[in-house]
Amino acid sequence: MALACTSGLDTGFVELGYAKVAALGVVQGITELLPISSTAHMRIVPALLGWKDPGSAFSAAMQLAALAAVVSYFWQDIRALAFGSVRAALRRDFSDWSFRFVVWIALATIPIGLAGVALSGVLNTCGSPLRSLPVIGISCIVMAALLAIAELYCNHSRTLDHVSLKDALVVGFAQVGALVPGVSRSGSTLTAALFLDLKREQAAQFSFLLGLPAITLAGLKELYELHKAHLDAHGWSVLAVGLVVASISAFAAIWGLMRFLERFSTWPFVAYRAFIGVVLLAGAATGLLS
Repeated sequence: MALACTSGLDTGFVELGYAKVAALGVVQGITELLPISSTAHMRIVPALLGWKDPGSAFSAAMQLAALAAVVSYFWQDIRALAFGSVRAALRRDFSDWSFRFVVWIALATIPIGLAGVALSGVLNTCGSPLRSLPVIGISCIVMAALLAIAELYCNHSRTLDHVSLKDALVVGFAQVGALVPGVSRSGSTLTAALFLDLKREQAAQFSFLLGLPAITLAGLKELYELHKAHLDAHGWSVLAVGLVVASISAFAAIWGLMRFLERFSTWPFVAYRAFIGVVLLAGAATGLLS
């Protein structure tokens, strides 16, 4: 399948048009915030439908759709943290939990920020080796195994108000794995939070809140890269359609995930990730997926 490039960026989404990008926006929005790898689905779905690969630039820009969904869903928590930390800073109460939590999130974002800069030359370029089907398939299977271990050996008893700087840094370093396609930012941070014995729904909330700066920076950076690459008006309008649709579907995904984790374990995600990984590896080996 030929790649579409704009000044070196993988911009296959432009040639797909509005309807196909809207359909992929639904898939991207749902899978972006579930621990099942949006990148894997962005390779499988277009291949099965005979469509062009939308490209890594599309997936990166869709971070802004995830951002809109997370901010909307957790608005009360984000608002409380923002105002609480500002009030604490003004009165120099640096022991305030809101202030400490915000600082921890900032510190936990540093690893993925540094790694993202270091790998910027290969992450979203045309023909990036990181987007090969074997890499994505193996990543899916490895993450399925880690998530299974977290389910088997962790007691899921801690709550968010008992997390520490060490916990935030552990999840922050785990977030670096999300730069490898197939790992999934949601999957890596949720798995790390479960290893810290957090309750499942609390682990998901921790994952989403801690990922806000990284999601924001990744999305804005990709918009800047597309701007530098002189993406035309048609390309921007196609991307806008994808963003709107993905934002709505991502919000629905968060709503469903939080309610699911309040009642059930992550075993369905373990099985699904392993299945997707096998499909990708088999498709690559047989040539059915290219």
